Amino acid sequence: MEQLGSILQFLENRSILVTGATGFLAKIFVEKILRVQPNVRKLYLLLRAPDAKTAMLRFNTEVMGKDLFRVVKEKYGGNLNSLISEKVKVVAGDITCENLGVKDTVLLQEMWKEVDVVVNLAANTNFDERYDVSLAINTLGAKHVLNFSKRCDKLKVHIHVSTAYVSGEKEGLILETPYKMGETLNGTSGLDIDAEKRLVDDTLKQLKAENCSEEFIKSAMKDLGIQR
Repeated sequence: MEQLGSILQFLENRSILVTGATGFLAKIFVEKILRVQPNVRKLYLLLRAPDAKTAMLRFNTEVMGKDLFRVVKEKYGGNLNSLISEKVKVVAGDITCENLGVKDTVLLQEMWKEVDVVVNLAANTNFDERYDVSLAINTLGAKHVLNFSKRCDKLKVHIHVSTAYVSGEKEGLILETPYKMGETLNGTSGLDIDAEKRLVDDTLKQLKAENCSEEFIKSAMKDLGIQR
């Protein structure tokens, strides 16, 4: 309980950016904060969408429309809409793009100025995904979120949530020891992201030049992912 209290205290009056806001873990995270720490300053929820209207529609149907938020709705009743309006800012974007695909420059500057905590929950969890898709989301996407965090003036912590493989090849008890910017699991990146991106681009270019079908390209990119 003491640890929970310290976390709640830390989150009070904080502005938090959450990516992958329609995902399973993100919805649990957002619901928990709204339920137990309504004194959070702002929740910036990044949803993959081309514009603000589409993002808000996804938020209402895929987040607040779920039964997960039943307790929150019961707790706040008629005050829920005002709470959401005050505490939640739905952001249209895409982590596969620079600046998270946020086109609203005023909002972008606001986020860089106000965000204290970044929680990256956006990911493709399909282990049989084509390599170009998984690289764009799980690797380049994570890089874009990290670059975004580096531009946040008030950043206190950057949290990247991943699968069981986030700890590399470590065995035994894995402690949640925080890393400083630039630190890695084994002291080296172990991955040349630019080289992988070139490999993907060159492979796609070659397949298209050979007039391969979309089904064949999809299969070939999946095979490439398994090889890599």
